[in-house]
Amino acid sequence: KMLEVKRFSAAWCGPCRALAPVMEGIKAEHSEVVFETIDVDVDHEQASKYAIRSVPTVVFVKDGVEVERLVGVNSKLAYENKINEYKA
Repeated sequence: KMLEVKRFSAAWCGPCRALAPVMEGIKAEHSEVVFETIDVDVDHEQASKYAIRSVPTVVFVKDGVEVERLVGVNSKLAYENKINEYKA
C-alpha cells in the first residue's frame, strides 16, 4: 500500500510558489508518503497523463490509481486530511 502525492507546478505560477512551503511542511511530517513535484512545462508526459488543466494541482495516487485531487491552493489541513484518509 503506497500513497503518492504529486504536486503539479510551474515556475511562473505565483500560487504554486505559495503552496511550496506548505507542502514541504507536510512532507516533513509524513515520511511514509512519497511526495513528488512535477513542473508541467518540463514533464509534459505526466501533466498529460493526469490531464492537468491548471496549476497548482495536487493529485493523490494510491497504489498507482488516482483517488483524489485538489486544484488551486488549499489549506494545509485539506491536504493533511486527504493524506490521512488514503495512507492507511
